[in-house]
Amino acid sequence: MSTDHSAHEGSSHGSVSSYVIGFILAVVLTVASFMIVMGHSMSPSGTLTAISVLAAVQVVVHLIFFLHMNTSSENKWNNNVFLFTLMFVAIFFIGTIFIMTNTAEHMMSR
Repeated sequence: MSTDHSAHEGSSHGSVSSYVIGFILAVVLTVASFMIVMGHSMSPSGTLTAISVLAAVQVVVHLIFFLHMNTSSENKWNNNVFLFTLMFVAIFFIGTIFIMTNTAEHMMSR
């Protein structure tokens, strides 16, 4: 086994401060989600909307601070793969919803 790390020279690793900022933001977003649910301060639809928004923001925080996704030229391949995966999941999800809705409509007519 070789200990040559030349394959990872181009990859950028975050600094300690970047990880600490990401961790603090993730904790704050998680605590905010728990407070919204446990406080019963919103309607059920408002709670669902708030949690969905906080979840989306937390995904962005993880992508930026922990996975180091940014718009630099060296991350172009990673960004393309991520966008392809996101597109595939969206097509899969929308197709599943369409098929299930269409099946339910046709089964209810009998």
